[in-house]
Amino acid sequence: MSQSEHAIDHRDAERLLTGRGRFVEDEGGEAVRGVFLRSPHAAARILSIDSRAAAAMPGVIAVLTAADLGELDNISRPIPMKGRGGVRVNVPFRPALAKDRVRHVGEPVALIVAATASQAADAAEQIEIAYDPLPAVIDARAASAHAAPLVWDEVPANLALDWPGPQAEPAANWEQVEQAFAGAVHVARTRLMSQRLAVVSLEPRAALAVYDAATERFTFRCGSQSAPRMAQELAAIMKVEPAQMRVISEDVGGAFGMKSSPYPEYLALLVAARRTGRAILWGASRAESFLSDTQGRDIAIEGELALDRDGKFLALRARCVANMGAYLGAVGTWVPTMNFVSCLPTVYDIPQIAVEVRCVFTNTAPIGPYRGAGRPDANYLVERLVEEAARTSGLDAIEIRRRNLIPPDRLPYRSAVGTTYDSGDFPALLDRALALADRDGFAARRARAAAAGKLRGFGISCFSEIAGGQPGEQARVTLLPDGRLEAAIGSQASGQNHRRVFAELLAQRFGLDPRRIEVRYGDSALGVRGIGSIASRGAMSTGSALVMAADALLAKARGTAASLLQAKEEEVAFVGGGFEIPGSGRRVGFAEIAKGETLSELATADIKPTFPSGCHIAEIEIDRDTGQVRLVAYSAVDDCGTVLDHAVVEGQIQGGIAQGIGQTLCEDLVYETGSGQLLTGSLMDYGVPHADDLPLIATDLLCSPAKNNVLGVKGVGEAGTTGALAAVMNAIEDALAGIGAACPDMPATPIKIWQAIRAAS
Repeated sequence: MSQSEHAIDHRDAERLLTGRGRFVEDEGGEAVRGVFLRSPHAAARILSIDSRAAAAMPGVIAVLTAADLGELDNISRPIPMKGRGGVRVNVPFRPALAKDRVRHVGEPVALIVAATASQAADAAEQIEIAYDPLPAVIDARAASAHAAPLVWDEVPANLALDWPGPQAEPAANWEQVEQAFAGAVHVARTRLMSQRLAVVSLEPRAALAVYDAATERFTFRCGSQSAPRMAQELAAIMKVEPAQMRVISEDVGGAFGMKSSPYPEYLALLVAARRTGRAILWGASRAESFLSDTQGRDIAIEGELALDRDGKFLALRARCVANMGAYLGAVGTWVPTMNFVSCLPTVYDIPQIAVEVRCVFTNTAPIGPYRGAGRPDANYLVERLVEEAARTSGLDAIEIRRRNLIPPDRLPYRSAVGTTYDSGDFPALLDRALALADRDGFAARRARAAAAGKLRGFGISCFSEIAGGQPGEQARVTLLPDGRLEAAIGSQASGQNHRRVFAELLAQRFGLDPRRIEVRYGDSALGVRGIGSIASRGAMSTGSALVMAADALLAKARGTAASLLQAKEEEVAFVGGGFEIPGSGRRVGFAEIAKGETLSELATADIKPTFPSGCHIAEIEIDRDTGQVRLVAYSAVDDCGTVLDHAVVEGQIQGGIAQGIGQTLCEDLVYETGSGQLLTGSLMDYGVPHADDLPLIATDLLCSPAKNNVLGVKGVGEAGTTGALAAVMNAIEDALAGIGAACPDMPATPIKIWQAIRAAS
């Protein structure tokens, strides 16, 4: 690595590690503080709200309830979808502050604005609210039952969407699948629960709202995954012109999908800023985050896999019930339907596939995207079925995979759900992962563990997932008068190191020192559109847009250079950061080209999805006396297409694996049945993995470039989470199978494992 590359490698990291990051609460300055009063009930009517005593408290500037907010639009703005019979998804109205009824514990009911946060909190305790509690329903399967309490009176059976699958004729599709099952020699079956998760981002949500009455413009600071997208949606809900809403996101301490869309608190703060004329800062406590952030997963899955006598897969069918929470998030119904199905058949040749999903309202916090967003659940289903298929057919688990992996000569492969894999080598990924994990030495390691009274297991997880997709991302590249480059993008970094990766990408294109390139994002005023850093799409969509803009700018610069060199454009060559006429000694650099003018190009990249793949292997040991699971090794081999930066790719894979391990071993967001109270609402109760819970993760890459974008990248942000669930749980099942114990649902906590061992003995 050159000295200049080393300098840019660490400029963001050094700034953050030395405490010089700029987060929302660092910008508060002289702002007054906002505090939200939240519902203590999962379901209740609001009979009355008396805020007079609170309004008279010292330091209080304003107390806002639903009656003070005016006519805002619906905060729920999901992707339009149709279900069975063409019925559109049910989209009830989500308010900024609850008016007549509350539908989950933690729903905001009032906003108190005061000079200090403590004064606002004291005033909140003086607000008197009369509630009429109602029956609550927590579990999505229970909410679907006859006579279950209704979250919304106008939504029968709490059904947000009854989705019959992606096929044009789902009934015919199910008929074909049923025929395949009727002719099967073996059928593998499983019932799984992908439990509800809290995102637990390092930086809790925070926001700073400012209103300029003279210009009628808002400035809103928040952690987001795209400032342009957040500004567009906030303006629409506030019913103001887009030019009146500026959103700024500086450093963002973790997002993972949770910070991609507007929240009720944001709208209440904007209205309060307009009413009071004050800059208002709000920062969520960790307890508030557990109650009010969008949450992940919570999908129950029943799946079956049909096989012939040789162990070849014939058909897959699945029925899912997905919990939406009380309100629909932007991708609440999309994640367990289209995202889930688009990952099938993963890396296996399964000719027939049918899936149906019921998306159900409950009295819980809304479900939103969380790292993986449907992908881990789909792969978990398939890999658990593959293990069961091996047992049912009597075949070795590795051999049955080999017989069914899509071979390279079948690519491009058109799947039964309509997706196309354009590149990859799935058998090679499996072989490399087995070698990396030293499969040949596992029997000896298992024997040593048994001698020490431990159970040892080996778990394989082959996967493919969908990444990226439309609509597109924009990028602008500008050649400044001093010869430096400035790039503006719409996607937001929250750990992906955009400044380094994209600066180096442009440096290679222009032949410049990366330190002469500034990558800007996190401000809707930059004038670039985008939906942001979601779905592993940054390198694909934003990177492609940058290259397109860069190439257009180079073409324009070539014309200027030709004029300066008094030559025809075709005579001018681009060499080493400048333009020259070969063999003449005549040359101009970017500083000369840009002198007196600013050259700029804007490009939009609309990139269709890609399909990253991989094979992850976990090795675990179980203490028979305590049920404690210890991860002793983890190996990951991934195909993410062209690699722009190896350090970032490895970090993304390892981070995703850590979050997947958290789901398998300790994370579980639990609401009490009946009351709807959150039982795991703090880090004392909700388990996140610690450093000593994780093994050293061995990683390798076997990459085949994607064919649908100029960079050949596929995406990698969700890969670790997608692969980890089945790898760890298959390893646990492999360990328990030796003593005839059943594998529990996630999370496989020590008490669950201990109970399974005792039941078997």
